[in-house]
Amino acid sequence: MFIEIEANSSVPIYLQLAQQLIEGIARGDLKPGDSLPSVRAFAADLGMNMHTVNKAYHYLEEKEFIQIVAKSGVIIQPNGIPKASEKEKQQLAAQIRPLIAEGLVLKLSEEEMVAMLRELVQDIKEGKL
Repeated sequence: MFIEIEANSSVPIYLQLAQQLIEGIARGDLKPGDSLPSVRAFAADLGMNMHTVNKAYHYLEEKEFIQIVAKSGVIIQPNGIPKASEKEKQQLAAQIRPLIAEGLVLKLSEEEMVAMLRELVQDIKEGKL
């Protein structure tokens, strides 16, 4: 799996890493039970600080996308990731809401935003950046 970090982005590096790993899970590049590199090895491979990788891993662990097993390593949830709960759906909606409002302010129609969403879903599934 290819990881690309934009150093000049306003998105923190740990979050960029976590988001790309989430996309890898969404695409099926990373499957339940797959191992991820150790914090030290991943940091060395990506040329970043170990604390950054550690923070990304803990972010993913909080979301229950991965398991960190002491002395065994990091694995994608072995039993798969369950369908979103109502609480998780509400949290996603709260995160998306400001972006939809911004689109409306920019005079995007509902149809344009739905088309954009569909295109983004397709890009993620196909691994396009």
